[in-house]
Amino acid sequence: MSQITAYRGEILHFLDDPSVVGVDESYEYFADGLLIIENGLVRELAAYTELASSLSDDVEIIHYENGLIVPGFIDTHVHYPQIEMMASHGEQLLEWLTNYTFPTEMKFSDSAYASEIATFFLNQLLNNGTTTALVFGTVHRQSVDAFFTAAQEKKLRMICGKVLMDRNAPEELLDDVQSAYDDSLSLINKWHGQDRLQYAVTPRFAITSTAQQLAVADRLMKEFPDVYLHTHLSENIKEIEWVRELFPDSKDYLDVYHKHHLTGRRSVFAHGVHLSDDECQCLADTKSSVAFCPSSNLFLGSGLFNLKQAEEFSYAVGLGSDIGAGTSLSMLQIMSEAYKTQQLRGDGLSPFKSFYLATLGGARVLDLENTIGNFKVGNEADFVFLDYHSTPLMQLRLSHCQSLQEKLFALSVLGDDRTVGATHILGESVLQRC
Repeated sequence: MSQITAYRGEILHFLDDPSVVGVDESYEYFADGLLIIENGLVRELAAYTELASSLSDDVEIIHYENGLIVPGFIDTHVHYPQIEMMASHGEQLLEWLTNYTFPTEMKFSDSAYASEIATFFLNQLLNNGTTTALVFGTVHRQSVDAFFTAAQEKKLRMICGKVLMDRNAPEELLDDVQSAYDDSLSLINKWHGQDRLQYAVTPRFAITSTAQQLAVADRLMKEFPDVYLHTHLSENIKEIEWVRELFPDSKDYLDVYHKHHLTGRRSVFAHGVHLSDDECQCLADTKSSVAFCPSSNLFLGSGLFNLKQAEEFSYAVGLGSDIGAGTSLSMLQIMSEAYKTQQLRGDGLSPFKSFYLATLGGARVLDLENTIGNFKVGNEADFVFLDYHSTPLMQLRLSHCQSLQEKLFALSVLGDDRTVGATHILGESVLQRC
């Protein structure tokens, strides 16, 4: 028997990238819309007056007023084990890893501890309206088991992987070529494609993987063509210099991965702050993607991502919180930081582009645009309600907005977890604040 639910309210979703088709053609907006969901999937979206009469009397219409319904936010790069070390006093990347990250990740050899943090992390995502994320575990197989177990219980669409790391890290966090393959293979067979879960082969970055281990990642990608590749790229100047020393035969940082056949449609590279035109062209040619992590880049002093360069070369970009160097899991706050980085570059950032990056843009990065990211018929119905009255300041500011653009910008600058009035997974409420 079909289960039908309907949600009425102000509704926005994106159809394409505003920088490609123009703002006016990039989105669909209903001042008074109706979203009909059947068995967890989008059945129909149109103006309320067009659709309401088509519903039978026994279908309850839930009316969200004084706010905006949008697709669930998508975080394209985050480390779930690092949530407990957020707001650790800033250092540059390499020092920060040594002083904070590695000691924290050692705790995840304990399955019970990993389960506790995984559940806490996922609850925090939902509190912030994030319904899908591409997630780092730790080097420990049990960290990924814990994460997927918690995500499966919550019926979430999540992607995660065990970190591959066989050098330049504490002994307690190193695997080796064989164990990297064996553990990853076991996790892929156990979790990839189960319910809404997918696996990402996850070398931390070139500095902590030998060429032999990167070859293992290549082998796994060839054996399982529909898994993801998730790693870091060109975040920090010292990092780039070290990669050059470790891989002198590669022409640039991205070439290290490209030579090992790790670029491609489901390859997501976090940061990409300092990319040459050759690297951008390689990303475009291989249909690889970049996770833009402005909060983390500012916190660690890594640099200002060049979004205009990405647009010029036409490779896909999504937003990432990059917890724990990032300072918030709220994609609204990440939008705010993204705007500031582009202001500092002299480029600016439209709120339409920001909301695109956090929804459909993220889905495209994850090769899931026919599954999540907007309200296209047949897509999974993960969505959030952004409450215009979530704080007195928000209510005051929104009361003076004269256009959708003004509303979106105010939400992205003033918004945070309090702004998320409701989060829905497959049409079902999992968080209700209003």
